[in-house]
Amino acid sequence: MVRSFLIPKNMPIIVDAHQDLAWNVSVFKRDYTRSVQETRQLERGLPVLAHNGNTLLGWDEYQHGQVAISFSTLFVPPKRSQVGEWDKPVYDSFDEAHRFYRAQVDIYQRLFEEHPDKFAPLRSVRDLDLHLAKWQNPEDERFQPPVGLVMLMEGADAIRHPEELEEWWQLGLRIIGLAWTGTCYSGGTNQPGPLTDEGRNLLAAMADFNFTLDLSHMDEVAALQALDIYPGPIIASHSNASALLRGDESNRHLTDDVIRGIIERDGVIGIVPFNAFLKAGWRMGDPRTGITLDDVVAQIDYICQMAGDALHVGLGSDFDGGFGLESVPEDVDTIADLQKLAPLLESRGYTGEDIAAILGENFIHHLRKSLPTL
Repeated sequence: MVRSFLIPKNMPIIVDAHQDLAWNVSVFKRDYTRSVQETRQLERGLPVLAHNGNTLLGWDEYQHGQVAISFSTLFVPPKRSQVGEWDKPVYDSFDEAHRFYRAQVDIYQRLFEEHPDKFAPLRSVRDLDLHLAKWQNPEDERFQPPVGLVMLMEGADAIRHPEELEEWWQLGLRIIGLAWTGTCYSGGTNQPGPLTDEGRNLLAAMADFNFTLDLSHMDEVAALQALDIYPGPIIASHSNASALLRGDESNRHLTDDVIRGIIERDGVIGIVPFNAFLKAGWRMGDPRTGITLDDVVAQIDYICQMAGDALHVGLGSDFDGGFGLESVPEDVDTIADLQKLAPLLESRGYTGEDIAAILGENFIHHLRKSLPTL
């Protein structure tokens, strides 16, 4: 079905720094060339809803929300973290991790080859400039530009030794997070610990390529060590401030020390609109009433107040990453609703330039600094 709709006017571009697209294609067979409503209708009554909730992502909604860029992940959980029989593939060795993550690269490659009008790889500044020109200067008001994907590896067990980094770089990988849970490289979520010797060696090799290091999921000790020793670009693609989650003892959130370190390194933090990361004690299955985008703005404002500017925070939705519609603020139905943040930020005194920076320009600036020229 061919859709035609006007490109939104006077709306800032959104960059979403974390979406598990390949994982959803692999596990749930989701097709992100469809609209949200199409996918929800097709999945009505299916087990996917119990495991991942109603989707928040779809190509029409990318267009309506001006979501021009996504940091799209390579992600497979380790077998020790398997949720159930439906949660496959999982890896039990570094060779398995390498094989499954490599298969997700192929998923993105097929997406680019079969739907070049809808999704495009962003591997260089040249790619970025050409891509943004399509969004900022459309051929006509009904032109539908593709969504640009920057490949991000979440959990680095798929890198069996530093010599493989060149292979991953050539495949288009540009961002690496050492941890999900703990890995051979770093302490991680629910498995605290420092950088390992292997982690230090990997960081040294990553610097040769100027990979961006993603601190999300890294334990505080490991993240602080990485901030000290990694000379390359740094972000936290999808993490919230622990200071606003009093009573939540998880090491998943960013401490003030880590936030300050990211700011000092001119990094960007992607705020996650997941209710469990917005309200301490909220659990999946709880009502989403009472949690709104104002809670997301509070997280954004916390980073801005600490930084003294609006240049170090963005969005990392993690949408469809193990949760769906049922687990996000009550005023969000799809990713397009992230544009509702603009008037909320304006009401707090943020300028139009600030809002554009938060919704997308900060991560675009990061890409301009970190990606290779060609």
